[in-house]
Amino acid sequence: MRLACLCAALLAAALPASALASAAASAAAADASADAAPPTVLHCARLFDARAGRVLGPHTIAIAGARIAAVTPGRAPAPAGARVLDLGDRTCLPGWTDLHVHLGSQSSPRSYEEGFRLDDVDFALRGVGYARKTLLAGFTSVRDLGGEVALHLRDAINQGLIDGPRIWAAGKSIATTGGHADPTNGYNSALAHLVGPPGPTEGVINSVDDARQAVRQRYKDGSDVIKITATGGVLSYAKSADAPQFTVEEARAIVDTARDYGYRVAAHAHGEEGMYRAVLAGVTSIEHGTYMSPRVMALMKQRGTWYVPTLSAGRFVADKAKVEGYFPEVVRPKAARIGALIQDTAGRAYRNGVKIAFGTDAGVGPHGDNAREFLYMVEAGIPAAYALQAATVHAAEVLGVDDQGVLAPGMRADVIALPGDPVADIRNVLAVDFVMKDGRVYREPAR
Repeated sequence: MRLACLCAALLAAALPASALASAAASAAAADASADAAPPTVLHCARLFDARAGRVLGPHTIAIAGARIAAVTPGRAPAPAGARVLDLGDRTCLPGWTDLHVHLGSQSSPRSYEEGFRLDDVDFALRGVGYARKTLLAGFTSVRDLGGEVALHLRDAINQGLIDGPRIWAAGKSIATTGGHADPTNGYNSALAHLVGPPGPTEGVINSVDDARQAVRQRYKDGSDVIKITATGGVLSYAKSADAPQFTVEEARAIVDTARDYGYRVAAHAHGEEGMYRAVLAGVTSIEHGTYMSPRVMALMKQRGTWYVPTLSAGRFVADKAKVEGYFPEVVRPKAARIGALIQDTAGRAYRNGVKIAFGTDAGVGPHGDNAREFLYMVEAGIPAAYALQAATVHAAEVLGVDDQGVLAPGMRADVIALPGDPVADIRNVLAVDFVMKDGRVYREPAR
């Protein structure tokens, strides 16, 4: 306690009120500078209306600062001094959101030993490149569901130090002992004895009181969203991929405490019973959902729970399970079994009226390939227009924000463009060559 007080006193001395006021003034000046910048005008051959789920004809988008000022049918004249970008025969869409990524890592045959060799700074530096790849692929927002470095990537992006998407970061996922996000899974007895049993601070709970403490710790850490691992998982060093890992009371304590802090809760879940308990407890979204049953679907529809399928991860692990030595032997049969089922589940969920939003689990597979999820969704029987809505208006609803996901006045100036019509041919999503986030252009077509 004395050390904490001393640190606080030293910090106060190092940052006098005048310095804090100066920092606030600098931030305000930066915002004013952005607002004072000349407007930007985009001419689009087509525009995706995310609310209606259809592609419209030619439109002009006027941008002032970080917001959309006007969206006008046809080729409207640009005001004097405006920067005009003619995007030719391209469709303009709202910037996409990937609701399930892990920007601090990317799967490889070395992934399991790197956790013992590398420091957080190594994963953060890798994350800088992964974040940029994600943004340039057309994803202007992401929800990072597990990984402590994401909190720092988020802050660096917000401060303009690095390029990347807007991040909603969960920080450390919450698990139970031996659960999918228990950080000591696979440790030998000597190492386990050395580090001791992880508790709520490390995101491992075994009671209602632990559950509350774990959420409060995520608040203390600066998380934006809460992630729980409601069942076993594919890539954790443990045998079961689908066993339920929380009681209903534990899961409900997490959701209720999260609500106190304005958090929404995402639940990793493969198994039917754990999934049912998570929905019953009031989570916002189910991630993966492999063994989703009619009972679970009915409850999700009743409760308004979202489903984020992560088909890309399923395809990736099923493919890599065939490669000798890519996964540890305890993981390999899970990857082969679970990965092959998720796409079928997504098709059944759509046909049964479950609300679907977009997420890839990028980090399991390669970052920057996020848009392939659209192709897998269409293969599963989900219409292309709905898949695009899943990454725009649906994703915004899952996040609980009302200023993105649509190209309309007052919305964030997150605009992407690609050749052709993605509703007519979903493969066009792989050709994004214009990316704007908050009014700043990060990628332009080659001239």
